[in-house]
This record gives sequence, C-alpha cells and structure tokens, in this order.
Amino acid sequence: MTTLTVNIEDKKTEKAIKAILDAFGLDYNVDKTAPATRPLNKQEQKMYDRLEKSAKEIKLYKEGKIKFQSAREFLNEL
Repeated sequence: MTTLTVNIEDKKTEKAIKAILDAFGLDYNVDKTAPATRPLNKQEQKMYDRLEKSAKEIKLYKEGKIKFQSAREFLNEL
C-alpha cells in the first residue's frame, strides 16, 4: 500500500482530483486540517526570497514593464 499526501488549496482542483481517484476506484481520505509549517531556516529563507524576486521579475517582463538581456549579452559579460 502507498500513501500519497497532496495539499490542495482550491475547491475546483480538489473536486477534479477526487473525480480522478474515484475513476480509478481508489480509496482516499480528506483531511481538512492545515498542515503544520515550521519557520524557514536562514538558507531556505534566502532561497525563497530569490525565487520570489525572480517570479516578480518574470511577471514584469510578461507585462512588458522590464526587458531582460539576451543570453549572448549575458555570456559576453562573463
């Protein structure tokens, strides 16, 4: 037997996953309690901050508010 834990934050996705599990005839339990989270350590927080900054920059790029340099320009700087 294998136990799979999936954290779902919206009802639409939850409904779709339940339908898939039902279609496969699998047994499942729904636990509505929020998982306990621990604070991030210094290294994890640093990585999280970098990823968050990158995601914001990508959003701004998609909105046309900033431009990225080309890979060639980046390599030339090295």
